[in-house]
Amino acid sequence: MKAFRYWFDNGSETPESQAPDSREIDWLRVVPFIFLHLGCLAVLWVGVSTTAVLVAAFLYFVRMFAITAFYHRYFSHKAFKTSRAMQFAFAVLGASATQRGPLWWAAHHRQHHRHSDQNEDPHSPRQGFLWSHMGWFLSKKHFRADYSLIPDLKRYPELRWLDRFDVFVPVTLAVGLFALGTLLENIAPQLGTNGWQLLVWGFFISTVVLIHATLSINSLAHRFGKQRYETGDQSRNNFLLALLTLGEGWHNNHHHHSASVRQGFYWWEIDISFYLLKLMHWSGLIWDLKQVPAAKRDRHMAGEAKQ
Repeated sequence: MKAFRYWFDNGSETPESQAPDSREIDWLRVVPFIFLHLGCLAVLWVGVSTTAVLVAAFLYFVRMFAITAFYHRYFSHKAFKTSRAMQFAFAVLGASATQRGPLWWAAHHRQHHRHSDQNEDPHSPRQGFLWSHMGWFLSKKHFRADYSLIPDLKRYPELRWLDRFDVFVPVTLAVGLFALGTLLENIAPQLGTNGWQLLVWGFFISTVVLIHATLSINSLAHRFGKQRYETGDQSRNNFLLALLTLGEGWHNNHHHHSASVRQGFYWWEIDISFYLLKLMHWSGLIWDLKQVPAAKRDRHMAGEAKQ
């Protein structure tokens, strides 16, 4: 069955034109997404420990950084440069967040910026909250991506492989967490954890929270917050979302100048991803960081109190 095969090999290199143009949810194909959420309920049986919560928090932070700094600011917008090895390393980390491969992610995001809040926008809020939050990527219409939008990325065979077999890295992480928990249960029983507990907290719970925090930028950040700039769409700056997503909540700023590596344009706008990217820049791991020109940052203010 084709839908079942897509659980393991999504055939990402197939052109989007061959995908059905339908908003219908392909329920068989999204079974793994549903199972990911149901897996969180196992916490009722495995319990909780400080170790498990710390592992979950650490994996949330690291993978959120991989999504916001690399999937978004690097792959989608080329806001800085890095080596091919570093590019692949963070592509793997991003893939572990179960948000598909870097090519699929970047292609849809570039499409979003071309048609923000319009009918051609993959996750336009005009189609309703649930659609903008998660219905769009569960649909048959957006299972594929327009790979003509990412010619700079699809020339890398390692990125194409990650995109096609995007389940490989998350499954490897899940198995690794179970193995680590089993090991800790035997060599450090004082930590009070085990394989099943670390799997539930470190993979299922951490991943589900991470997914919905990321998706909140598509849905909530186009509905709630303040508009500093007139961008022709409903993008908003939202302090709470910025904290939750390491800086992505400064969404109106981002739509004003999407190529900027820094989304919190002013010192009081906390942008943790940018701070970490600056550290990577100082260490020589990345370079050529693009920022919004001061003149563009400070002009055409729409009014901080506009809702």
